[in-house]
Amino acid sequence: MPSGEYLRYVALGDSQTEGLGDGDDTVGLRGFADRLAEHLAAVSPGLQYANLAVRGRVADQVRAEQLGPALALRPDLATVVAGVNDLLRPRFNAAQVAGHLEAIFAALTAAGAHVVTLTFPDVGKIAPLARPLRSRVSDLNIRIRAAAARHGVAVAETARHAVATDPRLWTADRLHASPLGHERIAAALAQAIHLPGSNDAWTLPLPPQAVPAGWQAAAAELRWTAAFLGPWLGRRLLGQSSGDGRTAKRPQLLPLNATHVPPADTGQRESS
Repeated sequence: MPSGEYLRYVALGDSQTEGLGDGDDTVGLRGFADRLAEHLAAVSPGLQYANLAVRGRVADQVRAEQLGPALALRPDLATVVAGVNDLLRPRFNAAQVAGHLEAIFAALTAAGAHVVTLTFPDVGKIAPLARPLRSRVSDLNIRIRAAAARHGVAVAETARHAVATDPRLWTADRLHASPLGHERIAAALAQAIHLPGSNDAWTLPLPPQAVPAGWQAAAAELRWTAAFLGPWLGRRLLGQSSGDGRTAKRPQLLPLNATHVPPADTGQRESS
């Protein structure tokens, strides 16, 4: 939509789209989708916004659980960001993951929505222990670009800018963007759809900071393994997900400042 006047924005995805790393479950999550909605509302004050994302979801779950509800909301703009949880699984098939994403792209664009997605940065520069995943990220990004091109989907190329791997854009778990990271992602998406007022300032590097000594870096890796990688692997072995028992935080289209009232508690509890 060349004018940038979107009125019905729906976000699909996993924890990044839900907003983990930007706020918390007590004060509420913000995240790049909420921030993009704020950019959109500045251009279109009548904007209505829904966020169907749920943490822990892999691409086929996003397709199975969120595509139908998204289509029912008849968005004129949709963001689709998923695949990181797939990358972390032992059995990863880039073609299969990209196939699920392409099916989402195809259905939403066929329904008249303008769709925007993004590519993923080099995880090996964010978490050194994740360097073996670099080839997976590169393969998935290539396939995302190709699928997006086939369906006229806009792509925010976060993978191609060094700032995307700056530690200050990530939380301590190195899996979720920090508030500053979510801010940059929202700006990247806004530029990808040529939203009035958007620009490439999100690509600019942050001020230099001191590089930790070797022993400090090694100690940081050990702390990260104990605090985040270990518990994550434990959940995988138990067949659990951080999204067990969770539903979308904003399943209906609402004005930006309206608050979704969740259904009454049925006694179901989430798994950590």
